[in-house]
Amino acid sequence: MTETSNNVRILDEALINKIAAGEVVERPASVVKELVENAIDAGAKQVLVTVKNGGKDLISVVDNGSGMTEEDDLFRIRTLGFRGEALAAIAAVSHFELLTCADEASGGIRLALQGGYLDHLGRTGFPQGTKITIERLFYNTPARLKFLKATATELHHIQSWITQQALSHPEIQFRLTHNQQLLLHLPGNQTLEARVQQLFGEEFRDTLLAVEHEEAYLRYDGLLSMTSKPHTSRRWQYLFVNGRAVKCPAVAHGVYDGYRTFLAKGQHPAFFLRLEVDPTE
Repeated sequence: MTETSNNVRILDEALINKIAAGEVVERPASVVKELVENAIDAGAKQVLVTVKNGGKDLISVVDNGSGMTEEDDLFRIRTLGFRGEALAAIAAVSHFELLTCADEASGGIRLALQGGYLDHLGRTGFPQGTKITIERLFYNTPARLKFLKATATELHHIQSWITQQALSHPEIQFRLTHNQQLLLHLPGNQTLEARVQQLFGEEFRDTLLAVEHEEAYLRYDGLLSMTSKPHTSRRWQYLFVNGRAVKCPAVAHGVYDGYRTFLAKGQHPAFFLRLEVDPTE
């Protein structure tokens, strides 16, 4: 691969317009979601997230996953189809840099774009894994930029989403740093119960029951609060289907039905459930 820096526009105006309307990239948390999911899909056991100003000034995600090579669609930079189609949308409205390496013996690759224009494509030294850095999100779409909320609000969305992923994947190490302050540092290879305790405190020690069931096309496991330890909030209710956080009134109703008369008015169970369902179902 030869180094390239020719300021060529590689993303079309239609995509820019969709982004400005909020149809593709809604907010910094949307970017974090895409990048972290890509890291998990790549088999990463460590995901390090760094943000500044609620993600408006900087988002950086580093993983130790499989990395990419030139053959992994890197030359299809007109759509940035590798590891998530939303990367094209992100690159169109930011200063975007990708560092990746699938084989340290062969070296890494650096790809840089600014607002959809190719700035650099070439070889570089980099350990196995991927680092994607997003700076100045929405800098060239001011109509979209003005819809972003206060820094604390945008950070809340990012931290909430990473918390969901950390619960869904307790085997993965997660770290979140904001403005050089460490907010989350979750070691890998944890049990679900240990991760719940680290995220939500010691009040969950010895108050959760493990559940597990499997049949033809469905299996689930997770944790439910003891009937003697109800809560006054629905805050601690998490459901994951095939690794993705979802809201499902039918499942929630089933959980409440199981408690029947054990819950007084205004009381709620805590649950952390992971369902695996045949996608055809």
